[in-house]
Amino acid sequence: MAASAPVVTHPDLVEVRRSKVHGLGIFATGRIKKGTRLIEYIGERVSHDEADRRYDEKDENDSHTFLFIVDSKTVIDAGVDGNDARFFNHSCDPNCESVVEKRRVFIEAIRNIEPGTELTYDYQIQRDDDDPQNIDEVFACRCGFVKCRGTMLWPTERKPKKNKAKKKNKAKKKTIVKKKKKAAKKRR
Repeated sequence: MAASAPVVTHPDLVEVRRSKVHGLGIFATGRIKKGTRLIEYIGERVSHDEADRRYDEKDENDSHTFLFIVDSKTVIDAGVDGNDARFFNHSCDPNCESVVEKRRVFIEAIRNIEPGTELTYDYQIQRDDDDPQNIDEVFACRCGFVKCRGTMLWPTERKPKKNKAKKKNKAKKKTIVKKKKKAAKKRR
């Protein structure tokens, strides 16, 4: 059985700086071509139950989380042994996307990007039937895009995407969403 080729990423093309969107963000240090795999999202791999346990103890006013769902069994907690990938902000008009491949998560450019541009991807947080009325406020978007959804949550109805060979993450912070939704319900 032949070993698979190593995955090539380009973390040298990004740096962490203060963001106008929110807190810290990731910025291009040079020109980035569409399709460039920039960085792997790394951190401690834990179960969904462990991720829930960790964040149930967290202050409900602290909105910073570094959880990324890989599959039905695994969540990456970049708050433990994570790298700069945890600082990508959400945008309704992203220039990057998250790609899950062989249980690893990568951030790739979906268009050509100029130096100094903040790099973002759509967190694609799923809605639930039992979401409180103020859920869009809890997950307010600050991207500033003219056609911003106003929320990091997916719209209630969306057109299905064409099937691609690459798997995309559909719920970056699903575990923490549960906690925030519970907190929002309590405040009603």
